[in-house]
Amino acid sequence: MSLARLSFAAATLALLAACAAGPDYRKPAVEVPVTWQVESPWRQSTPNDALDKGPWWQRFGDAQLDALVRKALADSPTLTVANARLAQARASLAAAGASRYPQLGLGARAARLRISANRPLTNYASSNFSTVQDDFALSLTASYEVDLAGRVQRSVEGAAASAEQSAADLENTRLLLTTDLASAYFNLRSTDTELDVLSRSIGLQRRALELVTARHDLGAVSGLDVAQQQALLDSTLTQVDVLKKQRSQYEHAIATLTGTPAPAFALAADLRPIVPPAIPIGVPSDALERRPDVAAAERAMAAANAQIGVATAAFYPSFSLAPSVGVDSRMIQTLFDAPSLLWSIGVSATQPLFDGGRIRANVDFVRAGYDATVGSYRRVVLTAMQEAEDGITGLAALDRASTQAVRAVDAARRVLDMATSRYEGGASTYLDVITAQQSLLTAERQAAQLMGQRLLTSVFLVKALGGDWCGVEAPPGAGATGEPRTGCPAPLRQVAGTR
Repeated sequence: MSLARLSFAAATLALLAACAAGPDYRKPAVEVPVTWQVESPWRQSTPNDALDKGPWWQRFGDAQLDALVRKALADSPTLTVANARLAQARASLAAAGASRYPQLGLGARAARLRISANRPLTNYASSNFSTVQDDFALSLTASYEVDLAGRVQRSVEGAAASAEQSAADLENTRLLLTTDLASAYFNLRSTDTELDVLSRSIGLQRRALELVTARHDLGAVSGLDVAQQQALLDSTLTQVDVLKKQRSQYEHAIATLTGTPAPAFALAADLRPIVPPAIPIGVPSDALERRPDVAAAERAMAAANAQIGVATAAFYPSFSLAPSVGVDSRMIQTLFDAPSLLWSIGVSATQPLFDGGRIRANVDFVRAGYDATVGSYRRVVLTAMQEAEDGITGLAALDRASTQAVRAVDAARRVLDMATSRYEGGASTYLDVITAQQSLLTAERQAAQLMGQRLLTSVFLVKALGGDWCGVEAPPGAGATGEPRTGCPAPLRQVAGTR
């Protein structure tokens, strides 16, 4: 076959390679509601997906949280692992993409060898001789797989989807890292507030114990009143130790998330109030575009679909071109003479005829894998809808509960003042004072816990929505007032005076 015919055949095979085996990827449809089930005073926002998600934690206006997040993003080993996996995926994509181009190789050989005199005969009319000679060779080889069935194309598509999935996994790891850190931090701050409540209650209960003890020493009351007040004080002191244990665990979690050994990390108590920020949300379909775990699940489907094409291509013949050119001589001074030239050109083809069902089984295996990724994608989407809806309705309920809790604290204080006055006037027993003290402690702790839950639910909603909407840094005090940052869309949150 002439060189021109071989070139024509190669061009024809290259054109046929445009038809790739296996199905083209199409993103499956999922049922997404038009709007969220929001409660008053929420209102709709108009998000812009073109904007960067941004440092959402800056909305809370807490400098200490900002510093911890910066350290976590710089030193977290979990983020290092995700970055390394992304680098691996991109390297795999580059390796898969290289298969679309001819592979060139340069070979050289220099040897001195002895040929056996007893080697098998190639001609009965001539005898064998043992010879010792040199062998010098230099060759340039090329190989190219004609992608007739689209195996290489599907492999590149799969590697590209896997790299995009790794990028989405990195974003999801970053989101989980920052939300986990913020959750641990707000749990610690909430515990500090509860400890402050207990500390103030202990001071009140000790003063009450001194009062009732003095009255007992004067013979105005029985020892029962002293014993009841002492029991209440001891119970409150016990709660302090329990909360301190919880606080240390949150502190250790923050240390690990920021890449710091737990024994070398400590956070001082901070009782400054934190107001949950305004969090913009859009329609439910926006969450599918913004959540990195949804994006990762969708890219996993694309990668699995490409593997169907790779497995299906095994049914079809594979063609390879492997031309080579070089020189070979027994004397190095004649290596580049014309008689030393050698070359070859040709096409190799293989076609499976019988494999006992191995190829079909491989195709069925990857198809089942694709079906699994479809199910996983739908599960992730449903979970995203659930988490966002939980966050929206949860914040609305907690806002109302917090307002009511503040009223309950004020009422409990008034009850305690009245009970104390009545007891000192002899109009009631000391049991009424004990009950009022317990009610005030319960109300104050409940108010502190509700504030912590509001902060945690805000973080949960940010996570459910895939992060913030913009990359513009918050102006000073923006998180404390709950106002959106410059360039952010109007929030779907309560505005002062709308209740």
